[in-house]
Amino acid sequence: MFFFPRLRKPKQQNKSNSISSLKSRGKQKCPGDEPALPVFKSLEKNLEEVQHKLGNSTDIVVRRFVMGKENNHAGALIYVDGLVDKDMVHEQVLKPLIYSTDPTDLIMHGFFKDTFKRLENTGILVADTREEKCINKALENVLEGQTLVILDRIPSAWILDTRGWQSRAIQESTENPIIRGPKESFVETLRLNTAMLRRRIHSPDFRIEERVIGKVTKTAAAVCYIEGIVDPDVVKETYRRLNKIEIDGVLDTGYLEELMQDHPFTPFPLMAHTDRPDKVAANLLEGRVAIIVDGSPAVLTAPSVFMEFLQASEDYYERFIVSTLLRWIRILALFIALTFPALYVGVVGYHVETLPPSLMVSIAAGREGTPFPVVVEAFLIGASFEILREAGLRLPKQVGQAVSIVGVLIIGQAAVEADIFSPIMVIVAAFTAIASFTIPNYSFASAFVPLRLIFLIMASLFGVFGIMVGIIAIAVHLAGLRSFGVPYLAPITPARFAGVKDTLVRVPWWFMRNRPVRLTDNEIRQPKGQMPKEKKPKHQGG
Repeated sequence: MFFFPRLRKPKQQNKSNSISSLKSRGKQKCPGDEPALPVFKSLEKNLEEVQHKLGNSTDIVVRRFVMGKENNHAGALIYVDGLVDKDMVHEQVLKPLIYSTDPTDLIMHGFFKDTFKRLENTGILVADTREEKCINKALENVLEGQTLVILDRIPSAWILDTRGWQSRAIQESTENPIIRGPKESFVETLRLNTAMLRRRIHSPDFRIEERVIGKVTKTAAAVCYIEGIVDPDVVKETYRRLNKIEIDGVLDTGYLEELMQDHPFTPFPLMAHTDRPDKVAANLLEGRVAIIVDGSPAVLTAPSVFMEFLQASEDYYERFIVSTLLRWIRILALFIALTFPALYVGVVGYHVETLPPSLMVSIAAGREGTPFPVVVEAFLIGASFEILREAGLRLPKQVGQAVSIVGVLIIGQAAVEADIFSPIMVIVAAFTAIASFTIPNYSFASAFVPLRLIFLIMASLFGVFGIMVGIIAIAVHLAGLRSFGVPYLAPITPARFAGVKDTLVRVPWWFMRNRPVRLTDNEIRQPKGQMPKEKKPKHQGG
């Protein structure tokens, strides 16, 4: 009784396996892929399968043609209208197939291995061609903008790279505009973005490797790095995180940033993004990895550190004395944007005796008649500023500028005259806004908006002591963050003198011998002895 059921189970499994094997016997398995439908010898059967896979989409073009002197061999071109260069398809593919190719000696008794090579040598003028034996794979290439050639009585397809869709022209960067330096920015075309990096890095060690992400969109993503400079562990970690992503679609690098960062619940960005090719090239030379997504002008770079977001591209194009001064101004502006409203609330609410008598009288006179407590007033004017800034960003440029002018001049002045806000609070909010604009990275500056609200609450409850507790909490939080295994506060902590040369200060290029520490083992950037020396004139006797 106990043995018979156990003896029956293997028989049932064998029976089910035999049935499944019989069902799958008619289908072949394409190499390197899941079981897929191979290309048939019959052209009509292939076209039926194409229609079954792609449906009746109006942008799918199926162009039939016949080859040979007697027009005795049929074929078909399949491409997506709008994704291909039609002139290339007509002049370099269709015409050679119809007029210049005699397939009688190529197709006598079925498929020969060198059929496509012969066709390529005799007729096709497209440079990038390859053979494909799976319809699924072939149609994926068609949807990427390539042209598919199917010939009757040949169980293979021909993939021709005829991509030629319209793209946005290269323009000046709108995210990080500068006065001195390259003006061009990335666009939404992957291959054009990689070409802009190739034009700056001519090294044979520069690697560009692509991955396809997204089950539905099948978006191409390119991983760029310089072999010999980048840490191999960072490259392996990048591929591990990319291969782990399972999502329907990727439309921008922001998708990958959220799916790849180390700490998902921090407001600080752990992967930098920019639309400037020169900045990405500089990051690659420092040992970072860049990720480019087709359809997005923003390029991700990793690992990222805290001080990187306070550095502008122009810092490396101007003299080091001016660049160092500008960095200290940005650091000061960072503390102002974070703590100035909270500091005002804490001092006025708890430590008013620390103010000079004249300033104390001025603040008291300005707040006379205002209906709200100082913390509510700070919150309302801060929220009003964020609403005006968001409206200015989302509206067209001309309308956005008008909204900013109306908000600052008319609404602000009317609110002060109506005794809703005090004049000193308007000054504090305006100075905080100007300080936040000095931060070069928008995502990094946006991280301080919720922190500013938390500081306001801490200052209203505990005064300046609450602000100090908040600063310590942020410092502890930043010290625990890592980006692809690199400490977020490096090289400040863990402290390394070599790394400070390009963080708090910007030393001259002839003194910047090392790359940023903890990013690469190849730390030596350039040899010693490159400091320019003044040529002393020869002594002229009189």
